[in-house]
Amino acid sequence: MGGTWPFRQVAFFMRIFQKSWLHILFAILFILLSSQNISAFVRENGTLIVEVALNSFPSEAVHIQDNVGDEDFFDNFEDEFGDPSENEPFDPLSGYNRVMTTFNDKFYFWLVKPVAKGYKFVVPEGGRLAVNRFFKNLLFPVRFINNSLQLKARAAGVELSRFCINSTVGILGLWDPAKDWLELEAYPEDFGQTLGHYGVGSGFHVVLPILGPSNLRDSISLIPDYFLEPVSLIEPDLDELAVKSYDKLNYTSLHIGEYESLKKDAVDLYPFLRDAYEQNRKKKVKE
Repeated sequence: MGGTWPFRQVAFFMRIFQKSWLHILFAILFILLSSQNISAFVRENGTLIVEVALNSFPSEAVHIQDNVGDEDFFDNFEDEFGDPSENEPFDPLSGYNRVMTTFNDKFYFWLVKPVAKGYKFVVPEGGRLAVNRFFKNLLFPVRFINNSLQLKARAAGVELSRFCINSTVGILGLWDPAKDWLELEAYPEDFGQTLGHYGVGSGFHVVLPILGPSNLRDSISLIPDYFLEPVSLIEPDLDELAVKSYDKLNYTSLHIGEYESLKKDAVDLYPFLRDAYEQNRKKKVKE
């Protein structure tokens, strides 16, 4: 046993690197893109045109005629309307984020939604709800550990009770007797909320490919939460990806129309989704 210990340690860290390659790639991408300005807009027929400028665009100069230079007028104007820059969030990756928001939007409408609608047509709602409860039950370690780290003893105790009841009486979580019979609601927590609970700021906003809106804190927090998920233990990696993809497909089939309703109220989609995400995360951290 003692002689094999170093090799087991090396294998453990190699597994961490193997599983985290996507997050490392994201981090490198973010560093590279922070020195670039990327602007994207959609032309006719939905063609996405992306313009990448390695050098910063010169700021627009505004010239005011001398005969309009009444300082009191502009002071009053600023008092009434305020300085827009004061309310602007720190968003160094806004160019990249806009491109990725457009990509995710097209990915949803062109691929995810059609497949989810077909799946919804084939699989009855009762079966899809049972599958959703099953995967939700599997995320017990994430909720339990993060509630415990935040010293939320009651919430952690409820999560433990729910897992025991639903995994046995509820047949591996396919049903939720803890909620239906005992009115024990889940307490969803993740490592991003745990960091926020202890005062770690959200950092700049980041839109992840396919995963959607996030920020620096929550993106980094995906790594510890990943290793708490039982699905991450599935080998080989392609099988793990297939299981997670099925989980997301099933979840999407239960929520078709929600994104569409949210999007129709947006004048500019990216800042709308960004602000909605950040406000929602702040609310969850405070709970």
